[in-house]
Amino acid sequence: MESLNALLQGMGLMHLGAGQAIMLLVSLLLLWLAIAKKFEPLLLLPIGFGGLLSNIPEAGMALTALESLLAHHDAGQLAVIAAKLNCAPDVHAIKEALALALPSVQGQMENLAVDMGYTPGVLALFYKVAIGSGVAPLVIFMGVGAMTDFGPLLANPRTLLLGAAAQFGIFATVLGALTLNYFGIISFTLPQAAAIGIIGGADGPTAIYLSGKLAPELLGAIAVAAYSYMALVPLIQPPIMRALTTETERKIRMVQLRTVSKREKILFPVVLLMLVALLLPDAAPLLGMFCFGNLMRESGVVERLSDTVQNGLINIVTIFLGLSVGAKLVADKFLQPQTLGILLLGVVAFGIGTAAGVLMAKLLNLCSKNKINPLIGSAGVSAVPMAARVSNKVGLESDPQNFLLMHAMGPNVAGVIGSAIAAGVMLKYVLAM
Repeated sequence: MESLNALLQGMGLMHLGAGQAIMLLVSLLLLWLAIAKKFEPLLLLPIGFGGLLSNIPEAGMALTALESLLAHHDAGQLAVIAAKLNCAPDVHAIKEALALALPSVQGQMENLAVDMGYTPGVLALFYKVAIGSGVAPLVIFMGVGAMTDFGPLLANPRTLLLGAAAQFGIFATVLGALTLNYFGIISFTLPQAAAIGIIGGADGPTAIYLSGKLAPELLGAIAVAAYSYMALVPLIQPPIMRALTTETERKIRMVQLRTVSKREKILFPVVLLMLVALLLPDAAPLLGMFCFGNLMRESGVVERLSDTVQNGLINIVTIFLGLSVGAKLVADKFLQPQTLGILLLGVVAFGIGTAAGVLMAKLLNLCSKNKINPLIGSAGVSAVPMAARVSNKVGLESDPQNFLLMHAMGPNVAGVIGSAIAAGVMLKYVLAM
């Protein structure tokens, strides 16, 4: 009988909590969206599967060594940790003390847990290497750079302003999160508000990179919101675009783009990096990897490296990035009122960014002979190339012969640059406070 009882107690099902059960359902929903609905499957599939692994009871795949120690509830070991942190020897008090402790102290406690025989789970290791270090989003940005053609932007430099205007959604969302906190609706700190705001840039790697630096506790919710809304761009943007433009404006035909020389394409990433990095060094990691990837593409002398970055390398890193994000889909971090706020603010951020881009295009038309179709302003959010395709699709509805895709790619790639710069601004000024 004792053996049977021990067998039952060893089953994960016996330790399945309500929070874990809900998170397993959330993870299954993400898998369904990725497979059945094809919503950003390259990221949502590994994120969803990582969420499944993270919420298997007793497996501890997403736990650090210290978290495993706390989950074990050994009174003697808790007393040792509590003595180091100068707090009561119970799990809740230790977690509160760790949240307030310096990163160096947290590292010491993690090493102490390892010395006591605990080891981090495989997903926790993935997270530490891929996101904790910031490597995975940066490598993906390098791959995105290698796949990006700056030709449409260089052919019509005014579209850079459309990409810049679309970033207004980022900063408006930061203010929105702080407003919710001010009125006591949902509690957000300034770093958390900044991490949430970057969702408005419609740039998944940037959102993961920034939230990993500023608000790792919200990483799972922010990543899920960012990629889910990127997949919903064809549903979110068109109503806003139609509401802010007239039929006549949607029929505006833009002049043919000029041919951009090879020299211009080679010089642009180098000049861009130098200008931005010298003024805003905090943007250098993201923008540097992006420009390096683009230079490999445009130089034409390292085709093998460019091909590797565009295909094999970015695919491998995407797998580990997705599983690492899934490690944060645990009940105590995800099932919070903040998650609802993140989902709400995320869609507001997309809407504001879309509207700002369209309105900027209309403003430019007031002082320009060569009119810009305002529809391409919505492509200023950096969901590449989906936002540009949406601009083209809405334009074709008004004029079946008006092809806007290449024109929309200008603000689209400008949006990628803008989101990286916005992330640099957040890092510089938020971390300094």
